[in-house]
Amino acid sequence: MRAFALSLVALAACLFPAAGLADTTPKPRAETQVPAEHAAWTRLLSTYVKSSSDGITRVDYAALAASQKDRAALDAYIARFAEADLSAKTDANFATWSNLYNAVTVRHIVARYPVKSIRDGYLTGPWKEVKVRAGGDEVSLDAIEHRILRKTWGTPEVHYAINCASYSCPNLPAKAWEASTLKRDLDAAARAYVNHPRGVTVTSKGISASEIYNWFEADFGGSKEKVVAHLLKYAEPDLAAKIRANPKIVRYQYNWSLNDAAKLKKTVKP
Repeated sequence: MRAFALSLVALAACLFPAAGLADTTPKPRAETQVPAEHAAWTRLLSTYVKSSSDGITRVDYAALAASQKDRAALDAYIARFAEADLSAKTDANFATWSNLYNAVTVRHIVARYPVKSIRDGYLTGPWKEVKVRAGGDEVSLDAIEHRILRKTWGTPEVHYAINCASYSCPNLPAKAWEASTLKRDLDAAARAYVNHPRGVTVTSKGISASEIYNWFEADFGGSKEKVVAHLLKYAEPDLAAKIRANPKIVRYQYNWSLNDAAKLKKTVKP
């Protein structure tokens, strides 16, 4: 009889577990995800970066210039990193420095808008003159690109992460770089650029490539052959076949005109 009673107790424990055990249930995946560090920049990008059928993203600088609230939000986002420790070689800091470069560039254009090019009013460009306090120091755009991103990380993907507000530059993404998705997003950015005519075009004479692969040849392996190998890494099958059939770089090109969404509006018929 006692054995029968114990069996009933054991069966009840299986069918009706103690309430306290429910607390050990794993939390849903969404509740354990790392929050977006750069959500404020993503909001601005998603609002003002416009995609188009030609595969190039452009910025609605006029709209941002007209929004006092969002210009203040941009200032506040940039100021967040003034005294932050950004010295470690991590994906999080790569994302932060790249986002800062892009945000400061957008702010610079908005402050001078309308302009036809980021180089308007400068002999060679504003990169050494435009500065921001970040990481506890005052740094220029030039320093962020060359002394921090290129020197510290030493990866060719740096050039797909930063945007110089120009037609021929790799796209400014419609969302911020985040450490949690950095490698995947950089890969997508590289593929988008390499497979766009402003990145690579192959003719019967050979390859016409962006000047980025000339200016920063050392970052892509140090020779034209290494550059071609880099292009093949990201090229879609049709483009890869064309490159292999004629793998010689014969010219470089670059268009410095502003990546301005106003140009898109002019092409839309009433």
